[in-house]
Amino acid sequence: MSLVRMDAVSLDFGAHKLLRETDFSIDAGERVCLVGRNGAGKTSMLKLVTGELEPDRGEVVRQAELCVSQLEQGLIIDMTATVSEFVAQGLSEIEQLCREYREKSQMTLDAQGLKELEALHDHIETHGGWNSGQRVAAVCSEMKLPADKLMRELSGGWSRRVALARALVSSPDLLLLDEPTNHLDFATIDWLERRVLSFPGAVLFITHDRALLQKLASRIIEIDRGKLVSYPGDYRRFVQAKHQTIATEDRTNHEFDRKLAQEEAWIREGIKARRTRNEGRVRSLYTMREQRAQRVRREHDPRIHIEEAELSGRKVIEAHKISFRHDDRRLIEGFTFRLMRGDRIGLIGNNGVGKSTLLNLLMGELSPDSGTIKWGANLEIGYFGQHRREVGLDLDKTVAQVVGDGKDYVLINGRARHVVGYLRGFLFTAKRALTPVRALSGGERNRVHLAKLLKAGGNVLLLDEPTNDLDVETLRALENALLEFPGCAMVISHDRWFLDRVATHIMDYRDEGNINFFEGNYSDYESWLKQEFGQDVVEPHRLKYKRMSK
Repeated sequence: MSLVRMDAVSLDFGAHKLLRETDFSIDAGERVCLVGRNGAGKTSMLKLVTGELEPDRGEVVRQAELCVSQLEQGLIIDMTATVSEFVAQGLSEIEQLCREYREKSQMTLDAQGLKELEALHDHIETHGGWNSGQRVAAVCSEMKLPADKLMRELSGGWSRRVALARALVSSPDLLLLDEPTNHLDFATIDWLERRVLSFPGAVLFITHDRALLQKLASRIIEIDRGKLVSYPGDYRRFVQAKHQTIATEDRTNHEFDRKLAQEEAWIREGIKARRTRNEGRVRSLYTMREQRAQRVRREHDPRIHIEEAELSGRKVIEAHKISFRHDDRRLIEGFTFRLMRGDRIGLIGNNGVGKSTLLNLLMGELSPDSGTIKWGANLEIGYFGQHRREVGLDLDKTVAQVVGDGKDYVLINGRARHVVGYLRGFLFTAKRALTPVRALSGGERNRVHLAKLLKAGGNVLLLDEPTNDLDVETLRALENALLEFPGCAMVISHDRWFLDRVATHIMDYRDEGNINFFEGNYSDYESWLKQEFGQDVVEPHRLKYKRMSK
């Protein structure tokens, strides 16, 4: 029996139809990933599953006493609680059932009542209600969480890790994960993969992390123009099947349109169509016209262009024995580094070790405590900050006004282009381009920032977590743009697939200012770690700074 089933479900937001009479189900033990473009309705699907949203039409059927837990995309944190108190909130519904059990156990029950009481007891035991304190302590220990620390003292990455613990503590029947790798470091992502693979319940998740998707998904559901299409297997099989689906759809549409054109030519002949024996053919033509009118066109692929500045010198930035401390904490110690034209460097490392600080040093926003930084000639630096969604956007202006700086045209490749046409490459329709920024989703706001930055261009790009909240198609377009970019780029990212495609070097930023500089992409670096240490993720003290080649 399915844990959750949707029958002919439709969901509208104003004139925008997210779901059109769709069917869906998830069974025990499945690991299903929802994919689709930003704004397609993935998060709304999760809300339908939990009951937070009700469909406009159709029915959502949930298994009786289904235990559902969710890690939401946004970080909504009770800052006054300790870590253990916050994790324990994941057991609040089970603890309510414990209170109901104690009340009912004091009553005089008939045979049916005793049977229901026994089922309630088993449900509570399965989900850790009888030993909630031990369950919370075990999860905190497993995830190496500081149980007594206040939530307000944690970084964004650690807050995300605690929120994940709260979602797992009740051992739910169905675990919902909305972009679970956002704000997580590689060590936690590695733990998450292993934890979800061993999770006995069902998992329904949304992710832009294709490496995570490849490892976890047993089935992929794509939301495409309001319909749900199921693809069994992992991400690579999905990509192959999707190409076949698109090719089949194109052939079918082409044949349909050819036949419709023939019938339209026939009806224009006039007298033949009015003959009684041809009335059926006329009715068939009307039906074909209606089918063509109801066809939902496939959206075009994203096209991202990085405006190129004059080429920089061969040596772009050179840092010599720089050190930097913040609040008596050593972030960089005696670091020497040279950025050359054409380099694309992926910066990786745990949250809070100082990756963003390094970018600020390299673009001159901060000064090192010691050492020197030299900049080459003709540098035009474009910076994409980690906290871009919180600052820098006028929420009351439309997307076109923000990206075009109030002008109707932007300069691309030396030619004027209408800002709405430019935004189509970032998957904004003309209507969406004229929408106020405050009405956009997180992924859409991310695309606004990208469009604004890449329009300005430069010959050096410093990108701090540019991949967060982007859909897979936009990620591929960004990768292709960076591969074609003749300048150099430094990118902070926890997206392993992205780093494999883009990076020519990996800079692994370790605690206490230790940095490893490796020539190759992320998979090359991971292979080196396995060869040297027998594992993918190495504790910071195990590695000291040195330059390594493949």
